[in-house]
Amino acid sequence: MGGMGFIENNKADCMLSVLINTNLLRAGLENKSKKYLFTSSACVYNASKQKSTFVESLKETDAYPAEPEDGYGWEKLFSERMCRHFTEDFNLETRVVRYHNVYGPLGTFDGGREKAPAAICRKIAHAKLNGIKEIEIWGDGEQTRSFMFINDCLDGTEKVFNSKYSSPYNVGSDEQVSINQLVDYVEEIADYKVKRKYLHDKPKGVRGRSSDNTKIINDIGWQPKILLKEGLKMTYEWIYTELKEGRNNTKYTKS
Repeated sequence: MGGMGFIENNKADCMLSVLINTNLLRAGLENKSKKYLFTSSACVYNASKQKSTFVESLKETDAYPAEPEDGYGWEKLFSERMCRHFTEDFNLETRVVRYHNVYGPLGTFDGGREKAPAAICRKIAHAKLNGIKEIEIWGDGEQTRSFMFINDCLDGTEKVFNSKYSSPYNVGSDEQVSINQLVDYVEEIADYKVKRKYLHDKPKGVRGRSSDNTKIINDIGWQPKILLKEGLKMTYEWIYTELKEGRNNTKYTKS
C-alpha cells in the first residue's frame, strides 16, 4: 500500500520493486509455475490525460505513449512489459491487473501509506472522538479519483487470473468523485461536520483519474458491485472502532 505522500517522497524505493518482480518472474520459470499474476497500478497511465478534474475514464490503451507517475508508475509499467515478454519468449502465462485506489476495513489508515478514503475516515473519526472541529485536506480538494472496495478488488483479481487473457486489465471503479465529495460522504456517515484546512503544498498526484471498465466487462464480465458510500460506511465504522479502542495501525503500515 502506498499513498501519494509515500509515492512522491520515495521514488527510488518504489523503483527498486522492479528487482522483486524480475526475480519472481525468473523464479516462476525455474519452478515451472503455471501462471503468474502481476498487480500493477493506475499510476501507469499517461499524465497528460489526467490534467483536469472529472477527467474521461482511462482505457487500458491510455498507458501509451508512456508518461506514467514518476518512479512508482514507471516501475509498474516496466514490470508489465516484463510480464508480456516472459509470456512471448518463455511461454510463462501472466496476468496483469491495474488497481484503482483500493480501500476497505483492515487496510492501512495511518502512517503515510494510506489511500484517501482511509485517511479521510481516520481524520473525521479522530475529530469526532476528540471534539476537534477541523481537519487537513491535501490540495484544494477538487482533485478527483475513483475508489474500489476491497471485496470488489478480490473478485476482479480472481476473475482476471482465471481468464484466458494476458493483456492488462483495469480493476477499479468508474464512480469518480472529488476529495471534497469524499469528505462530504464521510461527514454524513459519521454524522459529524468539520471545517477543512487546505494544504496546497502537500502531494496531490494527478488532477483527475477514473477507471474505464469497458474492456473487462466485455472480455471477462466483471464490474464492481459496492458503491462508494456503502464501502465508506464499512470502512469508517471499522476505523472508528479501532481508534476508539486505542488500537494503532502499525501492523498494517509495515506491509
